[in-house]
Amino acid sequence: MDSWVRLLLLVACLFPALVECRVRHYKFNVVMKNSTKLCSSKPIVTVNRKFPGPTLYAREHDTVLVKVVNHVKYNVTIHWHGVRQLRTGWADGPAYITQCPIQSGQSYLYNFTITGQRGTLLWHAHILWLRATVHGAIVILPKRGWWKSDTEAVINQALQSGLAPNVSDSHTINGQPGPISSCSSQGGFTLPVDSGKTYMLRIINAALNEELFFKIAGHKLTVVEVDATYVKPFKTDNIVIAPGQTTNVLLSADKTSGKYLVAASPFMDAPIAVDNVTATATLHYSGTLASSATTLTSTPPKNGTAIANKFIDSLRSLNSKKYPAKVPQTVDHNLLFTVGLGVNPCPSCKAGNGSRVVASINNVTFVMPTIALLQAHFFNISGVFTTDFPGNPPHTYNFTGTPTNLQTSNGTKAYRLAYNSTVQLILQDTGIIAPENHPVHLHGFNFFAVGKGLGNFNPKKDPKKFNLVDPVERNTIGVPSGGWVAIRFRADNPGKQIVNTIDGSSLNQSIFGSLIH
Repeated sequence: MDSWVRLLLLVACLFPALVECRVRHYKFNVVMKNSTKLCSSKPIVTVNRKFPGPTLYAREHDTVLVKVVNHVKYNVTIHWHGVRQLRTGWADGPAYITQCPIQSGQSYLYNFTITGQRGTLLWHAHILWLRATVHGAIVILPKRGWWKSDTEAVINQALQSGLAPNVSDSHTINGQPGPISSCSSQGGFTLPVDSGKTYMLRIINAALNEELFFKIAGHKLTVVEVDATYVKPFKTDNIVIAPGQTTNVLLSADKTSGKYLVAASPFMDAPIAVDNVTATATLHYSGTLASSATTLTSTPPKNGTAIANKFIDSLRSLNSKKYPAKVPQTVDHNLLFTVGLGVNPCPSCKAGNGSRVVASINNVTFVMPTIALLQAHFFNISGVFTTDFPGNPPHTYNFTGTPTNLQTSNGTKAYRLAYNSTVQLILQDTGIIAPENHPVHLHGFNFFAVGKGLGNFNPKKDPKKFNLVDPVERNTIGVPSGGWVAIRFRADNPGKQIVNTIDGSSLNQSIFGSLIH
């Protein structure tokens, strides 16, 4: 059986054995579909008329062919979030970075091979805010979100006004928010289980903005994998998961009967407006009457930093003989990126009093090109991007304090990395406007999270505390509010790769392009 939860695309499943090294064919028709949520109906963009979209199954070393046909008025691309894309950068999916978008009435064939990965990842649209409803799970077997309004209208209004986007009306689990005060008749997702069995739940945060807590009343969860990499197993009451991250847990159905609440609630430890509605589902033991009372649970506080840190600090790579943690012990490129917001002039932004809130990395706000960066690099097209992205902040100040100059520079810039070089990247949050958590995704690579802390990174003291033995391996990480994280990776995937923030509060994505040659 298989059942997967959205936002949390949560899956409990037993998979049949499949032939190794297959070529797997999928067809994604991007179409509109009327959907009713929160006692309100509206058309949404979907893949194959499904929300969440279809699950893509593959086995390690399989080749995957996905033909995407665009039947809607919006331009579309699909990003295979976390797939390494070794030598297949054309298939990565970010619009105007590795490809031009698929226009209405057109199609594109994505062709890539799953190499050295197993576990749970996700796919989603990678242009504008279409990923609010255009997303689904990727399940890699080892060798033998929701708004009542139109999400595109939400982000377009924000870009025009210069202000932050409105928050959503609810979170969802497998496309269902569960009963809430404004719509008590709204149904919720039900996960059926049999007493005595153990289930693997594949949990995906497909939300646009918020980090989320996830828990099940009366049950412990055993964490075994994150972002398609194995971890040392540990038990927990709560998991915390950032947008774009995945977590596999084992659930022991150790009760004889009953119904138990499943809850997904926001984590935000900064003074930032978030959707504070908890999405709920039900864990339903077979044989339990539908009219039986549900065992409830309390969710962590919205600003539950200690709970979140306890979970994050428990994550360690498996680091076994079969699955070693190949952490770079020496560093060729030592980079420091400040991640945050800025305020730039915008004469047409009347609601913003002539200014616009923008995102930036090292004070550079990304300008979307009209020619894909990989295309420009491959065909040697000049004038599309420059290679002068700063490896360190152009101005040093108290990053977590409040600077006097809020303006950023604009540009389409890349940073050159030699093939197979090693990189240490410090991602530092800033206090410009307000400190906040920023989920950051590195396309085309996994990395090791070797350290984190609050305040400003101290290059003399903090590296002494780095974990270079068994740090967790990921493709997406949350930069803590008012703090920093340190990651290390090897630049072993030639082409045009990007680091991008994926929180919608920043209005447009901050993108750092790395040119590996």
